[in-house]
Amino acid sequence: MTSNTDLIARKSAAVAQGVATRGIFATRAENAELWDADGRRFIDFAAGIAVNNTGHRHPRIMAAVARQAESFTHTCFHVAPYEGYVRLAERLNAATPGDFAKKTMLVTTGAEAVENAVKMARAHTGRSGIIAFSGAFHGRTLLGMALTGKVAPYKKGFGAMPAEILHAPFPNAFHGISEADAVQHIERLFASSVDPERIAAMIIEPVQGEGGFNIAPAGFLRALRAICDRHGIVLIGDEVQAGMARTGRMFGFQHSGVVPDLVTMAKGLAGGFPLSAVTGRAEIVDAAPPGGIGGTYAGNPLAVAAAHAVLDVIGEEGLCERAADIGETIRARLAAIAARQGMECIGDVRGLGAMNAFELVTDRASNAPDAALTAAIVAEAETRGLILLSCGTRYNVIRLLPPLTIPQAQLEEALDILEAAIEAAAMRRAAA
Repeated sequence: MTSNTDLIARKSAAVAQGVATRGIFATRAENAELWDADGRRFIDFAAGIAVNNTGHRHPRIMAAVARQAESFTHTCFHVAPYEGYVRLAERLNAATPGDFAKKTMLVTTGAEAVENAVKMARAHTGRSGIIAFSGAFHGRTLLGMALTGKVAPYKKGFGAMPAEILHAPFPNAFHGISEADAVQHIERLFASSVDPERIAAMIIEPVQGEGGFNIAPAGFLRALRAICDRHGIVLIGDEVQAGMARTGRMFGFQHSGVVPDLVTMAKGLAGGFPLSAVTGRAEIVDAAPPGGIGGTYAGNPLAVAAAHAVLDVIGEEGLCERAADIGETIRARLAAIAARQGMECIGDVRGLGAMNAFELVTDRASNAPDAALTAAIVAEAETRGLILLSCGTRYNVIRLLPPLTIPQAQLEEALDILEAAIEAAAMRRAAA
């Protein structure tokens, strides 16, 4: 048997060092559990970074992919289109917010979806400027990293970014940025830095993923909608991580009642198979000329079949409601830990549905970030059998992304491990 140690050495010798990995080499996975090359069992609170909302290897998804593989695996939709793509577009048109004519295009990754949404907005408006937000994550491609509001590791060392990308503050009460502050900054941008008539689109996540699971206040999203309407700007809702039932609604924007013009989605859309989409106002989606959008693998038949099964599972298994229940359980446990004496290291607990996080600080008076403790908790949890991810522009947030299909007993087991890991890491820090 090949061990994790052997694979780490082989990976170091053969794989680009910029492809960061953990020391867990997966050999099999089922629903919320994963086993590594050393035979260790883990509860997976990463879910492939919010990809496996329906769990690892959901039987409905595996069966749908197997059926499709019996017919064909690839033709390129541009060459020989197929009904599954068309039907998925119809379903996404119906599922996304907004009572207006919509169209959809399918691609492969979240970054591709974002880039194509920007292309559509630019073609529709005849403008080129884009406003994104601090702490945002929109991908690792050239345009994606330009839109991303975090320098290291996503922009560091990669040279000049594309022009006419501006960043505005994302409102964050914990960090002292109010909704009013964030709105006023945009107005100041328009007064001092860029004519709003040069802005094609604003792009925002309803809950920031890599930025630290910061929730966009409903009032702020309403203000953005009003600004976009006033200046003829396209509002792009990046639902790549927050979408597909993760927040307790099919899409995160639905909590605010605000309707974006374009919605980008990926990750949980196809239950582990590479697929992404842009859905939105028909006149904006259709602004790109024939051949101007798409791709060789865009809307791969196997991934499309998986996505149909994902949509069926979300509806039939009530995963939006389950996400809300999971979130309540997680936040209640985290709040109880934070309230305990000696746990002042937990500065903030936040979340929407099953997209939850807690922020680690050296002390609550200053809210100074404690990145070292964050890393220690992630490592301690891993030794105890729980996979966690960190995030945040200050590297001090731990995000919790269990599959929405996780059994309640495993959810409680994972939270027990998490609590023990926090206590152990905090005690070591206090003793140091």
